Amino acid sequence: MPIGHTYVPRVPEHRRRSIMGKRLRRQHVGPMALTTLIVLIATALLGAGLAPAASGGVKSGRTGTDSGAVTGATSGSGSATAPTAAGGIPRLTDARGRTLTLRGWNVEDKVHHGPDALSAITERHFADLRAHGFNFARLLVFWDDLEPRRGRYSESYLRKIRRILDWAHEHGVHVVIDAHQDVFGPAFGHRGIPVWATRTDGLPFTPHPDDWFAEYFEPAVQRAFTHLYEDADLRRAQARMWRLLADRFGGHPAVFGYDLINEPMGELRAGEDLAAAARRIEATQLTPMYRRLAAAIRTRDRSNHLFIEPTPIVGEGVPTGLGRVSDERVVYAPHFYNTAMEAGADYDPAAGWITAYENAVTAYPREHSVPVVVGEWGPLNSGLPNMRRFHDDALASFTRYSSGWAAYVWCYGGGYCALDRDGRLRTNKERTATPYAPAVAGTVRADTYDPGRATYRLAYRSTRRPGTTELSLPPSTTGWRVEVSGRTAHPSARSVPPGQARQVRVWAFAGTEVEVTVRPGAERRG
Repeated sequence: MPIGHTYVPRVPEHRRRSIMGKRLRRQHVGPMALTTLIVLIATALLGAGLAPAASGGVKSGRTGTDSGAVTGATSGSGSATAPTAAGGIPRLTDARGRTLTLRGWNVEDKVHHGPDALSAITERHFADLRAHGFNFARLLVFWDDLEPRRGRYSESYLRKIRRILDWAHEHGVHVVIDAHQDVFGPAFGHRGIPVWATRTDGLPFTPHPDDWFAEYFEPAVQRAFTHLYEDADLRRAQARMWRLLADRFGGHPAVFGYDLINEPMGELRAGEDLAAAARRIEATQLTPMYRRLAAAIRTRDRSNHLFIEPTPIVGEGVPTGLGRVSDERVVYAPHFYNTAMEAGADYDPAAGWITAYENAVTAYPREHSVPVVVGEWGPLNSGLPNMRRFHDDALASFTRYSSGWAAYVWCYGGGYCALDRDGRLRTNKERTATPYAPAVAGTVRADTYDPGRATYRLAYRSTRRPGTTELSLPPSTTGWRVEVSGRTAHPSARSVPPGQARQVRVWAFAGTEVEVTVRPGAERRG
């Protein structure tokens, strides 16, 4: 909508309240009626030509002594020899041509700001991530803390980011720096875009303390996004912010890439349904913004990856309207949340939500030949009866088309937290800690995990260039047995003791057909 136009459609209450229950729960506020949660997503799916799901549904890691650095890592975009996942979607690769997999969690501190910003993040976060076999973190940073006054960047905040990156590197965790925003920023009681960069044209804003995601549909918030996308001085300020981050941290060994903005939204037009609005915003505002920010970052950093997100509507399974961002290291980073589950419903395996999401979300990376890393996923209540099945189904889906994921969120406590206060993975969240291959020195033939048998199988043809395949094995009560077949293939270890995470390396001469099987090290009980 042109900035001079003063009409902003008021989205009906039942529609505003229906989307993205996850954000309500992530803010630890009151409950929301489940019956209102499906309307808007169903409308969006129908507007996109998809059948809505049923309401109840739904640099490789430094490992051991082998650093596996990803300096010069590429997505394989534009390469005829790039490894691919299902449907021709490219996989991430490193400078040696190894196929990469990132698995980890979001790391955040949304509570503290100013002098106390990022104080809730400690070295323990990264030590525990690695101790459970994960190699990846999506680190939330906030523009309002970085540049609280226009043109005045906080050196203290930059030092804190560097300290966190140092911890990550020490523990072999690769980091994507995420420019996070929720409901635009502090002008509306949240975090993200600074107050000085928030322009509302005097339009109204009404807080929704019991449903904060509904605040995205307030006229002032929607108009603020329009100004961010369209005002030349705000465009320049956002680009300067990213140039600074790339300049300071682009050479840091822990940094894998940059997530340019979290869950961007925009302004609806009169008579426009949500799916159509999302596609228009993505095509006409987000795509140009990503191109500008990519150009800005590349003046300082030529090698790290650029993670681009669709609107949250796409994260629910509506195909994106994003256009091409011409950069060899672009990564598509959708989020994976189901509205009903985020409102407290259990997973319904028969609803077909994961299949519908996978079909929709793979269209963009297939068309534009870019890899996928799912930037956020995970239910609020992981203890419901079908949540074991949900985690297994979700992880199997990600393996089919993505180069990895960052679950939400690596913290100690209740709600979305991965761990209890003693550092133990909470009910069913332990399903995320499985054997996997952070780097494969060859063309992958098969990469599967059978959760019923706790058995991982990797098959590949080793590349012409000498390389090392890396396996990440999480702690297990039984330990692990590693079986490797292939004429010249041999592992660095054939067993892992109970209770230990271990990185196992596999070597093979060029052209060898290698098969790796990882099984429990003793008879499983229960």
